[in-house]
Amino acid sequence: MTNNMTTNNASKLAITATPVDESIAKRWSPRAFDPTKVLEKNQVLGLLEAARWAPSCFGEEPWRFIVCDRNVDTAAWEKLLSCLAEKNQLWARNAPLLMLATSVPTFTHNGKHNRWSQYDLGAASENVCLQAASMGLQAHQMGGFDGDKARAAFGIPADIDIMAALAVGYVGAIAELHEDFRESEEGVRARKPVGECFYAGQWAVAYNPK
Repeated sequence: MTNNMTTNNASKLAITATPVDESIAKRWSPRAFDPTKVLEKNQVLGLLEAARWAPSCFGEEPWRFIVCDRNVDTAAWEKLLSCLAEKNQLWARNAPLLMLATSVPTFTHNGKHNRWSQYDLGAASENVCLQAASMGLQAHQMGGFDGDKARAAFGIPADIDIMAALAVGYVGAIAELHEDFRESEEGVRARKPVGECFYAGQWAVAYNPK
């Protein structure tokens, strides 16, 4: 097993069974963000371009992201922050960029239900996370938010699926993080064994790389 773990909070590399792409190994979901550092316009654009080039069924690109940059539109950023769960607000308030990830559930070419729209949004969101890691940033995706409040606050149509919120920024000092989150922030990253989630040719037959 390749042990890539470091004690540096800003580069908490994944422990992998075999080497993976650097951006994947670097990607993690911190709660400690540096409130003093803003994102440059080109950095934000890089994140959006990464999402834009994600794969999607029929090339539909069903993702719709609401981008709230504290340095550009403080009111919009504060509005999205207020939609987050109370505990998420405790740490996300230090992230300079907040995003709301939504998807359009119908195809534009025939108006039929697109049951892959949320799957495709997930791919676009992961691209944001990987791009952030490649740029020396990190992104933390959240399910803890008030969807009804967000829908009303941002004028999101009733048929649009609101799936996640994302906080993006530079990793900050754990000492500045609310005490409720410090232990998990310092913990070793872990995943289930490969054979527990990946099957060889049939359901529940563990994949064995040997």
